[in-house]
Amino acid sequence: MPSSLPANEPALYRLIPAIGSLRTYTFATFGKDLFAGLTVAAVAVPQAMAYASIFGVPVQYGLYTAIVMTAVGALFDSSKQLINGPTNAICIALLSALGHIPVDERVPAAIMMALMIGSLQTGITLLRLGDLSRYISHAVIVGFTAGASVLLVLDQLKNVLGLKAVGDVHDSFIKRFWLTMTQGGAVNWPTAGVAVGTIAVALVMRWVNKRWRLGLPELLLAIVAAGFAVFTWKLDAYGVKLIDKVPRELPSFQVPMFDSRLARELLPSATAIALLGLLEAIAMAKSLAARTRQKLDINQQCLSEGLANLAGSFFQCFPGSGSLTRSYINHQAGAATQWSGVISAGAVALTLVALAPLAQYIPKAALAGVLLMAATRMIDLRGVLYHCRTTRFDAIIVLATAAAAVLVSIEYCILIGTFLSFVIYVPRAARIEVNELVMTAEGAIRERNNGQDACPLIKIYDFEGELFFGASPELQTQLENIEASIVPETRAVVLRLKHVRNPDAVCMHELKESIQRLQELGVQVALSGVRDAEYPTLEKSGLVEVVGAERVFRETPSVWSSTTTAIHWAYDQLSADRCDGCPRSSGGAGMNWHFEI
Repeated sequence: MPSSLPANEPALYRLIPAIGSLRTYTFATFGKDLFAGLTVAAVAVPQAMAYASIFGVPVQYGLYTAIVMTAVGALFDSSKQLINGPTNAICIALLSALGHIPVDERVPAAIMMALMIGSLQTGITLLRLGDLSRYISHAVIVGFTAGASVLLVLDQLKNVLGLKAVGDVHDSFIKRFWLTMTQGGAVNWPTAGVAVGTIAVALVMRWVNKRWRLGLPELLLAIVAAGFAVFTWKLDAYGVKLIDKVPRELPSFQVPMFDSRLARELLPSATAIALLGLLEAIAMAKSLAARTRQKLDINQQCLSEGLANLAGSFFQCFPGSGSLTRSYINHQAGAATQWSGVISAGAVALTLVALAPLAQYIPKAALAGVLLMAATRMIDLRGVLYHCRTTRFDAIIVLATAAAAVLVSIEYCILIGTFLSFVIYVPRAARIEVNELVMTAEGAIRERNNGQDACPLIKIYDFEGELFFGASPELQTQLENIEASIVPETRAVVLRLKHVRNPDAVCMHELKESIQRLQELGVQVALSGVRDAEYPTLEKSGLVEVVGAERVFRETPSVWSSTTTAIHWAYDQLSADRCDGCPRSSGGAGMNWHFEI
């Protein structure tokens, strides 16, 4: 989509859209952004802590990501309402990618992943490849979301039930889950009660918000209630595990660690997560733009993701992307510009400084409860059902991607789904349709029906499809069928190419050889409906020379005119010969052809 800024705007405004929005910024606009930013921050704080716990890093790193990445992403975002930061999907992918790394080494590894992912996304931007994301089927994203939701629920059950994690880090997720469920010890009922209570409070707060149209921070209040219960009844003495103490300090500048050996090992995962992050952010930005009618610059959106991850890696952040929940909340709260994201980041920073000591009372089960709620919101059941019933191909992609997320790994399921979509799509794109056309005694030209007699003297074939290398085998088969239909009486063949697209050297070679074989049989060949876009390829491949330039009838603004001209040429090749029922059997010089296809 085109940029939201005119071409003559200063370069700074185009590079940093948030600064460009200040040209028309007013107190009223600031009021909208302030309310939206504070509302988003109330959700960002509990989410950031919960998401960090998914792959086993201290919760403050989730808060750091919600500060730095959200602020940097907002400054460079093309979308005015998108909120960047820690996300459910990215953290689940990190759980799979970093699961084999010891816990005490996981933080620097996650920060290095942010550096690698940011570099990859920025490279995609500089090469202007961001718009290639539209070639990835949406069924892949639907399948990924479904699989990630199931994976998140299964992973958090141990924290909900108070079980000990069992299994080697190199074991598959399914094996670790099974060992944990069967050998992780007895269920700790106070822990389960805290998780269920957290979910119950959040659901009640949601009902209150809908009933009285309030804007209470339901997740934050649910976690506060869980912490209050732990503090009041000393539930930690009954086996309820608490999060580690959160230092009262903001993220500071630190050059991220870079281990070349570990980087090579994590590069495939980093590539998959970089792609996932772009897809997640672009899909979210497009969804918001459809509601606000804002024009997006997809390349700028990719740049914001890359720079946000790069900057975050120098301030102790793990990778992130555009958040579905917080972005919608930002939009619904009335955010007017990208500055609502900057305000949200500032509010999270103030919360960290002011309330960090109280975080030590937050039970891990409460964060697990929040994540279970996030998983139920994450899955798009309607989208899954829609894709599964629409076409068999969509169903295969959705189900295979979802299964790969659970059975293989979450970061590779995107690549598996994308590869599968191409494997399914390419054969469909390589289908070439060739229909024989017949001329009736009334002067009509239509597709030949089964059993309908056709003129043995003049044969007309209509081609349709992509003439690229993948279609070569089918094109060869269709051309062999045409050659097999030639009888001794055949004098001329017209090949209509009006609906062929993107011809390449392989298919041009097949077509040229087939025409030469027809000519050796004494059959004259003409091409009709040749469009200006395709003519240079036909000329450079030598096809025009083989056929003869005078027998290549170019498409003109008059519909079918090139084909009717080709048919008149074909009749000229017949001399006085006519077949039974020929519309020109009387020897008339002209015929007003009309088409019924």
